[in-house]
Parts: sequence; structure tokens; C-alpha cells
Amino acid sequence: MSQPIKVIQLGLGFIGQGIFDILTERDGFQVVAAVDPDPAKADVLPGIKAVLSLAEALAKGTADVAVLTTTSRMDTITPQILELLENGLHVVSTCEELVYPWDTAPKLAASIDQAARDSGLAVLSTGVNPGFLMDFLPIAVSRIARKVDSVLVERYQNAMPRREAFQRKIGAGLTVDEFWERVKVGNFGHAGLTASVQLLAAGLGMDLDTAGETIEPVIAEQAMTTDFLSIKAGDVAGVYQVGVGNRDGKELIRLVFRAAVGEPESFDRISLTGTPDLVSVFPSGVPGDVATGAITVNAIPPVMSLKPGLRTMVDLWPTA
Repeated sequence: MSQPIKVIQLGLGFIGQGIFDILTERDGFQVVAAVDPDPAKADVLPGIKAVLSLAEALAKGTADVAVLTTTSRMDTITPQILELLENGLHVVSTCEELVYPWDTAPKLAASIDQAARDSGLAVLSTGVNPGFLMDFLPIAVSRIARKVDSVLVERYQNAMPRREAFQRKIGAGLTVDEFWERVKVGNFGHAGLTASVQLLAAGLGMDLDTAGETIEPVIAEQAMTTDFLSIKAGDVAGVYQVGVGNRDGKELIRLVFRAAVGEPESFDRISLTGTPDLVSVFPSGVPGDVATGAITVNAIPPVMSLKPGLRTMVDLWPTA
């Protein structure tokens, strides 16, 4: 019987705790330590006491891989990754900006890539979105097409049953003015939409001239109450974001993300225009939290055999 993959879990928020649950319920993995700088998180995991730093975690024994669920931002996560690489750990992260950072944060991406190459290790960021539904999965679907001319991916979610953090992340309950103030500050709404456009283009071999995204509030037509907050008619129920990739003035990629309390229908739909036209639909939508945990854990074994460097989900696809 092969030895289990030894994992250090860093970041014990909702997603981090969910990943820990999957790691511990499956054969083939051993969580040797867990890290969170918040002392209140010390006892949130069953059977293991979290420590405050990587140094304390490493003192508990050697590990193969670090699962990093600490931040969405490249500037914050880069020093964390560099420290992990210095200590001989492959890295699997859920950082949205790390999914495809070559255009948005080229210097930080290059520093991670060089450090990983020098260490003979691989770094990968994944998740349900970005990392799968709006980028990697359309690439997989495209493999049965003779030609792909353009891509439309739509993710619509009724946020009513989602956890409080998600509802607040999409702005539910804010006034319209408050919504736009939050947009100005940044780190609001769905993160990583432009990264998905760029990753999808790379996987499809599409050279884009421009890639970007827009955000608008979804306005509540009537008052609503969730388990966590109240929304007045005329206030914000959620977000409507669109990511677009263009070449020569033509739209090749459109990614639509709409999440709002009271959204009439939840679904995920991939539409490829080409030879032939292809449509793939998840009629009730994919449960995001469960899917993020699952794909993160499932990515660990292949990451350990990837070519050293900063990798993307495209690198997990077998090449000819």
C-alpha cells in the first residue's frame, strides 16, 4: 500500500474547514498540521489542534503539499507561497487571482514561477469558479468539437439558501450607493472573472486583444428576508458581472455571473459556437462550496507530478 500524501492545511475559514473534512474522510491523505493566525480557530477542526504559523506546523513533521485557502489576492498570497516553496512543499490554493495571473500580476506570477522551478515544486490554484466551471470545464467540452469560434458561459444562482458570507460578498442588503462604494474599494463580488477569461482563452488557443469585466447591482423588486439579512425593495439583491474577451473587435468569450437573493432560477450553462455547436447544462446549478472543496482535494495528486513552476488547470489536461 502506498504512503498517504501528507498535507498541511493553511487557512481555516469555511472553505478551508470543508477541504479538511474531505481530506480526512478519504484514504490516501494525512493532514499533519493545520494553520490559522486567528487563535479562535485553534479548535475548529476535529481531532487536530491548529497552530498559528507555518513554522509551528513544520515542527509537527514533514509534509508533501500545502493546501492554501487564505486570500483571494495575489499581493497577499505571494509571500505565503514563497515561504511554502522554501520549505519544500507543493502548493494547491483556492486564490482566485492566482488561477491565471500572468496578465494581471505578471511580476508576482514570475516570482512564484521562478521560485517553484528552483525548488522543483508545482503551484496550482483551482476552485469551482474560477478554476473549473467557467474555464476548465468549457475547455474540456471543447475537446469534442472540431472547431470553436466563440464561448458563452452562464452561471446564475439564487443566493437565498447560501451562507451569510456569500450573501454579503455579492452585496445583498446594501443600498445602491453602498454597493458602488464597495466596488470602488475593491475585493467585492465574484473574484477572478477576468482570470477565467484568460485561462479559457489559453486553453482554447485564442489570442485575445483585450480581456476585462463589468459589474452591476441586481435590484430587489420586493422586500426579502434571508436567514441572515433583510433586503428592502429598491436595494441590492446581488451582482451581475460579465467577463469578455475580444480579438480584432470581435467578442470570442463571454462569461456571465449573476448571483442574487431571489434569483428565479439557478443553473450553469456552457454554450460553444463552432463545429458543431455544443451546449452543456447543470439544470439546478453546481453547489459551489462542496465543488470547491472537492476539486481542490482532487487536484493534489496530479499537482505532485506536474512540471515544476506556477501551473494552471490547463496543465492538468493530458497533452499529445
